[in-house]
Amino acid sequence: MEFVDTILKQIWGFFSLDGLIEIIKSGNYESLLTYEGMRGAIAPLLPVILILELIRGLLYKQFKVVSYKISFFSYVMNSIIGRYLAIGMTMICIGLFEKYAIMSIQFTWYWFIYGYIIWELAHFVYHYFGHKVRLFWCLHSTHHAPESMNLAVSHAHFFLEAPYADVIRTTICMLLGVPPAMLFVIMFIDGTWGSFIHIGESMMKNGRMGIVGKFILTPSHHRVHHAKNVEYMDMNYCNLLNIWDKVFKTYQPERDDIKIQYGITRQMKPNSFLDSYFGEITALAKDVYCAPGIKNKFLYIFMPPGWSHTGDHKTSRVMKQSLQSPD
Repeated sequence: MEFVDTILKQIWGFFSLDGLIEIIKSGNYESLLTYEGMRGAIAPLLPVILILELIRGLLYKQFKVVSYKISFFSYVMNSIIGRYLAIGMTMICIGLFEKYAIMSIQFTWYWFIYGYIIWELAHFVYHYFGHKVRLFWCLHSTHHAPESMNLAVSHAHFFLEAPYADVIRTTICMLLGVPPAMLFVIMFIDGTWGSFIHIGESMMKNGRMGIVGKFILTPSHHRVHHAKNVEYMDMNYCNLLNIWDKVFKTYQPERDDIKIQYGITRQMKPNSFLDSYFGEITALAKDVYCAPGIKNKFLYIFMPPGWSHTGDHKTSRVMKQSLQSPD
């Protein structure tokens, strides 16, 4: 009975209905103008869209249980461990680095714009390392393992990725003067949008979003990011504002002539949770064990995925260069 209660609590928690129900019971709809009120009202939106996405997939015979397998088991793992580690690391970094901020700002609309730009820079740094440092790719690759795109993919993460991400993002934001209260508002907005851009083609076939896509990153941009096509690899690291992708030349709109293929380039067992969760770690351990000398062992850990001590590199950069120069 206790096990059933735990499962029911997890399901109820997934839909995040407590805040909205509290607002309805109290009848105090003015609270929707506050941060807590907006959070309570918006939080159930994405789970509801996910259910609609599932229903639509069933109606149009596009639903496959295996497409949600990695995401489901990842969510279970992270709800037990990862979530609390991430919160803990965020609070630790605030305590350690807030006092070293280079400037002090107020929570106003214009400083909020500054704070969001800084957050996107911090997100870009974490995300870039997640693709360019093999150890961090081992933490991030679970998110790229699903071979189809749907809202549930936003829950497909290795349990240590969120703590690692929040150490980098929180530290940068604290040092550059983003106050904690502003940081938490930004994290909520960014987390909500970051989940939405995983919406699948069954719910939003064309994710470009028209003129809006010129200024922010859309589901179409994020589908490009999840592609294993060589032309699309390691692009669109930002989450909402595309400013830093354009600055660092990692911005790539979806092309009509290149159909997106989801997943990772390593040959893996299709839709396997265990392979998606531990496959890259196992592959790295094997490479480190077999590498000659201490230097090469360290290089395998910190060089980009695809680096080899033999010089036969298969990094995304090398593959893109070979695509441009087939000779």
